[in-house]
Amino acid sequence: MIDGKRVLIILPAWNEAEGLPGVLKEIQTELPGVDTLVVDDGSTDRTAAVATENGSPVAQLPYNLGVGGAMRLGYRYAHLHGYDVAIQVDSDGQHNPSYVPQLLAKLEEADLVIGARFAGQGDYTVRGPRKWAMKLLSVVLSRITRTRLTDTTSGFRACNKQMIEFFAQWYPVEYLGDTIESMVGAARCGFTVRQVPVAMRERTTGTPSASPIKATVYLTRAGLVLLLAMIRRMPPHLKNLAHAAPARQPQRQLVGGN
Repeated sequence: MIDGKRVLIILPAWNEAEGLPGVLKEIQTELPGVDTLVVDDGSTDRTAAVATENGSPVAQLPYNLGVGGAMRLGYRYAHLHGYDVAIQVDSDGQHNPSYVPQLLAKLEEADLVIGARFAGQGDYTVRGPRKWAMKLLSVVLSRITRTRLTDTTSGFRACNKQMIEFFAQWYPVEYLGDTIESMVGAARCGFTVRQVPVAMRERTTGTPSASPIKATVYLTRAGLVLLLAMIRRMPPHLKNLAHAAPARQPQRQLVGGN
């Protein structure tokens, strides 16, 4: 509970048994009273057992679906249990939970808040085709959401109650759907997106992909995901969720769809 709001931190995890104890301990230290949910995305190690041993509830998927599938389950859990805020935090230690209060504060003027690299804090860098793709995505998605975005693929994000309900019913599981398509879908249905600057850390476990070939594939697939997000029909009934939100609704405009 923070400022009278029930907050759930969702941690999608695939074979993160090694680093998960440290991540959960840091969350518990920095954010006492905030609930966590580890979504074990078909791990073959002791991820689920380690999460339980370190005091977190666990939701287990029978096989690996990727971040999108794990987060869809997490949002459904948050909606079912009546949480006011859901925050996605990676299980590899890159996301610093000390930034959570900034994300929560920004939710006062938005439905979806992105913890953004490349926004003035930290020294996180990318190069080559991956950098070009991220810059292109930022330009296009800034126009779609009508706000300046610098990090559209960040997995560090916070949602309010209406956004949780929306994502519980509609959340893409395809590659990059959990970042790019989910943001486009939210904007097209009238939800407000904003960002706050954060500094990312080196992951404590796992190995990032950084080869030129993989970066070029990333650029191509990111473009295809963006195109799909723009042309895919949104369920009409989901647009009503944005209009059900109190306070800021008069300032909202429907973006990119009818």
